[in-house]
Amino acid sequence: MNLWEEILARIETKINRHSFYTWFKPTSFGGSDAGSVTVRVPNILFKHWLTKHYSGVISEAVSELKQPNLSVNFISDTSVDVASIQLNPDEAATIDTASAPTAPGAAGLNLRYTFDTFIVGSSNQFAHAACRAVAEAPSRSYNPLFIYGGVGLGKTHLMHAVGQYVLQHDGTLTLTYISSERFMNEMINAVRYDRVIDFRERYRTVDVLLVDDIQFLAGKEGTQTEFFHTFNALYDSQKQIVLSSDCPPREIPALEERLKSRFEWGLIADIQSPDLETKVAILKKKAEAEAVPLPDSVAMYIAGKIKSNIRELEGSLIRLIAYASLTGQEISLPLAQEVLKNILDHEEKAVTIEIIQKFVADYYNLKLGDLKSRNNSKSVAMPRQIAMYLCKTLTHASLPEIGRSFNGKHHSTVIHSIRKVDELRKKDGDFNNLITNFLEGFR
Repeated sequence: MNLWEEILARIETKINRHSFYTWFKPTSFGGSDAGSVTVRVPNILFKHWLTKHYSGVISEAVSELKQPNLSVNFISDTSVDVASIQLNPDEAATIDTASAPTAPGAAGLNLRYTFDTFIVGSSNQFAHAACRAVAEAPSRSYNPLFIYGGVGLGKTHLMHAVGQYVLQHDGTLTLTYISSERFMNEMINAVRYDRVIDFRERYRTVDVLLVDDIQFLAGKEGTQTEFFHTFNALYDSQKQIVLSSDCPPREIPALEERLKSRFEWGLIADIQSPDLETKVAILKKKAEAEAVPLPDSVAMYIAGKIKSNIRELEGSLIRLIAYASLTGQEISLPLAQEVLKNILDHEEKAVTIEIIQKFVADYYNLKLGDLKSRNNSKSVAMPRQIAMYLCKTLTHASLPEIGRSFNGKHHSTVIHSIRKVDELRKKDGDFNNLITNFLEGFR
């Protein structure tokens, strides 16, 4: 595996698959030396787009390879005239000045992820307000702040927005943003090279610590112990801690009870799947940022097809913009339907809570309303528990969102159902086979 392939492997885990296959898959390794790697791209549009939109992601991937000073240089395989690929005036004006990758944001933050670029809707209003409060008054509002929600709903965006707001409004504060996986890797290296004291000094003396995807600490006992002491040191010093996860603290498996307890000391805010209006607003904002006119009909079409994941939503738009630029066509509904056909067909097959509810109701000869009713007889309660278990396993929906889909059941009811099904699967082989068949049928 060459150096660029190693970088690509890390980039693929950081962006949505549509963006990766559109912008990174067509690139190839062009050579490397001690301080740089050369990457071949199909044309000047790729060079411009990768430099403008992905320099932060690329820099982060490079730093993970323990080569923070490595520069990535893009060269075009063909000398393509800018006019021939129909770049809009704003894009054309920036090509000459965008050939060198820009430095990543302070503390590893993505400069595009700010409160101004975050679209607020009913699904994320509470989490957004909590993050604003923390950013404006670190350690005086909610500490720790714990944000959770499904994949691609904006948790990382809010984390970066908090960090950038803090740094812009109080230059005296020190801040670190890090993923839990990177925290673990740095701790391992600190132990390996006898630099544990330096490691602890770095993380226990910051004013604001932002840790993304904290659920990945699950099962890693040594890292959990180190983070426990880091958390205590910061909390006792009244320093701000912000954490994100794909589920609430109590639902993170193999996480020490003492950590779960501390994560619940402050405020817990969830982010749900966006409604149609919010998705349209996100698309409009993204298109506006790229100086690309997006017809309302196209925005409504994409928003109606992509059910929940904002990354998929933005990835579809980026693919459409790229195709329109490369072929010199204006963005229109017929073009969107053609370009995004395969992507949206795949999205159409995505499993939803409604699909699961109907499937379980049909299997047990129940009415859909029975699953959502207050009827707790065994003939209804068990199918309802199975449906909730399948919803948690097969969708990105949060526990409160699943509960609301069952006529306002409390999220603790969903937790009980999931545990009940898990226990039965371990005790009853036939029941386990039934659930396994259900899961395989949806995949």
